[in-house]
Amino acid sequence: MALQSPLVYGRIFASQLRQFVPRLLRQEEQACRNTRRYTQLVTAYCGFSKDLAPSNKRFAFGEDAFFVAEDRARNVLGVADGVGGWRHYGIDPAVFSSALMENCKRLIERGLLENPTPVNIMKEGYHNISENKEPLFGSSTACIVVLDKKSSTLHSANLGDSGFLVIRKQDVVHSSLGQQHYFNTPYQLAIPPPDQEGNVIQDNLDSAEETSFAVEEGDAVVLGTDGLFDNLTEKQIIDEISKLK
Repeated sequence: MALQSPLVYGRIFASQLRQFVPRLLRQEEQACRNTRRYTQLVTAYCGFSKDLAPSNKRFAFGEDAFFVAEDRARNVLGVADGVGGWRHYGIDPAVFSSALMENCKRLIERGLLENPTPVNIMKEGYHNISENKEPLFGSSTACIVVLDKKSSTLHSANLGDSGFLVIRKQDVVHSSLGQQHYFNTPYQLAIPPPDQEGNVIQDNLDSAEETSFAVEEGDAVVLGTDGLFDNLTEKQIIDEISKLK
């Protein structure tokens, strides 16, 4: 996602985020009524394409895509950023990132993984689209976090320059590390057309950064692509998140 003025981006981000506050509060109230012994994520999402054009796509903003899923034992969130360079080959970068996130979401909701760690979710989601009957070419970064409700542990896998922050009492207490081969060339999952095999970057998921972190009640987990983290500082993100509490 292209850089914009941090001031402009911050205002848009804040405006988009505040639109979801009523839904966020309703979910929180429902969670309180359904008293549970285990940790539970209350989720909200927002985003916009870099050209700010309206879109009817669900779970996608421009080249970026995401998913939110849950089962009895865990909450799962993921983001992916389609690599824009594929436009030069007549390929829509959003298709790959959206398909990857849709497949990851399906794996959780249908209980298709015996051991749904973040990297396993990512691997199987990627495998599914690589085995698609119709060719699906492109590439994207990917970041997936899994909250184990019983242990209050946040597990993560990150490949590329998307990522996440854990905010606790106005401080970032845990975060992912961006991965780039060189400037503006992040680590990425890819399925190239046959005539481009060997000419594009294809990273192995063994390169994904994996972490585990003990979260506490009241922590905020912020996932985003480089469109967020390149335009807003950690302090600006913290300031906006603090308005929701």
